Amino acid sequence: MRARAIALVLLISICIAAPVFAAEEERYGYLKISDIDVQLDNGTALIHVNYTVDEGTQFIFFLFGKQDLKDKLLKILNYEDARITNIDLSSAEFSVDQASVSYGDGIYWYPAHEFNVVIPNLTVKSPQVTKNFSMVRQFPEGIGYFAHDEEAPPPPGEMTGKNSRDNTRP
Repeated sequence: MRARAIALVLLISICIAAPVFAAEEERYGYLKISDIDVQLDNGTALIHVNYTVDEGTQFIFFLFGKQDLKDKLLKILNYEDARITNIDLSSAEFSVDQASVSYGDGIYWYPAHEFNVVIPNLTVKSPQVTKNFSMVRQFPEGIGYFAHDEEAPPPPGEMTGKNSRDNTRP
C-alpha cells in the first residue's frame, strides 16, 4: 500500500512538473521563433522574422485573418513603431523608422534592444559589421555604424565612361 502511495505521489509530481520542463522560451503562444535578422539602413531597421505556427491555428488564420498573428509578432519584437511590410505563416518583415540614433554626418548608433521572448538566432547587420547571437532575449550592446553611401566615387586617376581620345577622332 505504501509503495502505491509513493508511486501515485511521484506520478502526480511528474504530471505537474512536465509542462514546466517542456516550456520553450522562444515560444509565444502558438508561435515559435526560429531567427530574427536586423538590417540597419541609415536610421531604419529592416527586420525579418522566421517562425513556425502550430498546425491547429493555421486553419483559424484562413477563416478569421492574421490580425492576432500580427499582434503577437509586434509584441515579440517590442518596438512601438514597427510597421509590418509582409507577413505569411512562416515569416514576416517589419520596418522600424528611427530605430537608430543619428549623430549627423551619416553616423548612427543602434542601441541595445530587448525582445519579449528568447531568440534562438539573432543577426544584426550594419554596412560595416555583422553580429550574431544565439539564445538571447536582447541585443546586449549597441552598435555604431556609418551610413551606406549609394555609390562610391571612383579611385583617383581612374576614368569613368568613354576615353577622351575616343571623342577626338575626326
